[in-house]
Amino acid sequence: MEKVLKDLVLDNSDEIVRMWIDQAKKNQHKEFYQSISEEMLENTNREFVNVIFDGIKKGEMAKTPLDEFAERLINLGWPLTYLTDGMQVFRRSVVKFIIQKWDELDFSEAEHVYELGDEYFSWVLEKVDEWVDPLINELVSEYSGSWENIVSLQRSALQELSAPLIPVMDNITIMPLIGTIDTERAKMVMESLLDGVIKHNAEVVLIDITGVPVVDTMVAHHIIQAAEAVRLIGSRCILVGIRPEIAQTIVSLGIDLGKFPTKSSLRKGFQTALELTNREIVEDRNQEQEIENLIDSLDRSDNE
Repeated sequence: MEKVLKDLVLDNSDEIVRMWIDQAKKNQHKEFYQSISEEMLENTNREFVNVIFDGIKKGEMAKTPLDEFAERLINLGWPLTYLTDGMQVFRRSVVKFIIQKWDELDFSEAEHVYELGDEYFSWVLEKVDEWVDPLINELVSEYSGSWENIVSLQRSALQELSAPLIPVMDNITIMPLIGTIDTERAKMVMESLLDGVIKHNAEVVLIDITGVPVVDTMVAHHIIQAAEAVRLIGSRCILVGIRPEIAQTIVSLGIDLGKFPTKSSLRKGFQTALELTNREIVEDRNQEQEIENLIDSLDRSDNE
């Protein structure tokens, strides 16, 4: 008997799709859907219902179309409620269609025929639930899995950006830190710092904390640990970007940063780094003279 119901649904899929889309559109009046073009909403609805029918036909959700559909929804920023609401609308549409066609159904050749009487409605609901519930679970699972994968990739990308080590000259690198430094991020800073010092053959590393809003005992402890680790592999750290309020906090907390140089600005720290690598900034007098000569020649041309 169940096969008769499934054949009825699959043979009349076009009509059920129309019922589903009409009802789905009535529910898709939230602010999110207002920003989506009519064509995109129509195409997505049709693709969604085709994935559902494909699952019913095979008795299980087809993995590849489902993976692609769930990932596409996430990339487009569509909410999970689109899936759950759509499946509930599909459930109601199928039940309504079967009830409308019940008197036309022929169970004479069906296997395991039994008298339902007035209980046929409950039986129909039970059978439709057996089709739809696994699809809902599979869809939500795939959506959640795709979402978690994307979040994981984004987290990895942000982690790489949260502790960059930038080579600015031979043997001199800068690590600008922005935002709060917690234990997890401090560990990442340490790893990035040590790997970068070896990779770039850095003799001096400038740790710029201009963008760190608060320097407390824990943050200072992490910075000291990082500087000490860098010292152990043969390089030196200079802490730059110490604002007046940060300096007051460090003093009031009794934090000892005397083991490595500190500077108020990146410019001053860079000058110290040059000195530590036996270099200095020298003004090029010849270049200045060439610029002055060029300006004089332009002035003469204007006068002529």
